[in-house]
Amino acid sequence: MISGKTIKLVVFELLEFVAFSVPTLVIVEKFASSYQGMLTTPERTHYWMIVSCSIAYVASTTLLIWVPVKVLLYKKRHLYKKIKGWRPVMMMSVILTTLPSFSFSVATTEIKKNGTSSNSNDSITPLPDLPVSLVLTCLIVLDIIEKLRIYPLRGTQKMSLSHHIHETTLQNIRTVSDGVTQSAGSSVAPQPTKRTKVPAANIESPSLQPEGPQEPNFQLSIWRTVSHQDRRAEIFLWSFVNWSDTVEMVRVAGHSAVYTSAWIYPVYIFSYISLLRILLTPKNPLRHFLGVVLQEVPFIFLRLSLIISLGTITPVLGLCKNVLVAFSYFYFNHLTKLRLFSTYETSF
Repeated sequence: MISGKTIKLVVFELLEFVAFSVPTLVIVEKFASSYQGMLTTPERTHYWMIVSCSIAYVASTTLLIWVPVKVLLYKKRHLYKKIKGWRPVMMMSVILTTLPSFSFSVATTEIKKNGTSSNSNDSITPLPDLPVSLVLTCLIVLDIIEKLRIYPLRGTQKMSLSHHIHETTLQNIRTVSDGVTQSAGSSVAPQPTKRTKVPAANIESPSLQPEGPQEPNFQLSIWRTVSHQDRRAEIFLWSFVNWSDTVEMVRVAGHSAVYTSAWIYPVYIFSYISLLRILLTPKNPLRHFLGVVLQEVPFIFLRLSLIISLGTITPVLGLCKNVLVAFSYFYFNHLTKLRLFSTYETSF
């Protein structure tokens, strides 16, 4: 009888291999079709030559890089545990799959531009969204699978370790403070204190907490079931939310006013640079900093330039999001340490 752990491993590896190999094959096939459409000869020799080269590239990278690294990570667990702060699987995918896919996507736009300029009667149509969306979707799927490996797929998620640590710390602080107070006020020996469970969300630091609306704590079973938050479901949610800005920017590249001009290059270059932060582990301390430096700040100048040059082909809301996220990061993490902004204030 095959165990559930083995089935999970096989399914995950098959999904990762599909997400690693399919985008390159699809993008190169679109490139081959566009190149064949430019030729006047009915022969499809060039088409099949390009497609066969893509198959050979995927096969060689799989056999020479993907499979050996996967086997090494699975067999040599002590080496895998020494890797800190970055993820080898995501690095292989970003370098060997996403980079060639974006390159051939730009090459496809060049072919379409040349074909449109040679035939003035052809109307300029937007590029199909499916190939690029497939590349980013496969990259997000790889990210989700790598995050889900440490979680079981069946059963209810247990109480997180962080919640237990917060609760234990609060109990110890309360016990020590009560014992000191009783010893100073009377000679009676301090009684054992009752342990009180406090949600970890209400505990940030032992300092003074800002006042605000109290968070609800549902005790009824129906509301407790509805309000339950599972980490495994949040992985799917935030994996797509975190990359929505890059997806929107790549979608702009398919606009006719962008891919028929030189703007196609900075759009794809900065979109690819924003993907590099996926190489880091989810809890890497540098992840937020690199998110601002690699995505928010470059997208501010890119979106502002696109709006000034081509109009609102990219949403103004995206520009506001980039500005506010970048400003809030640098202000609350760095400017508040200066003497001018160091005063602690609340609204109430």
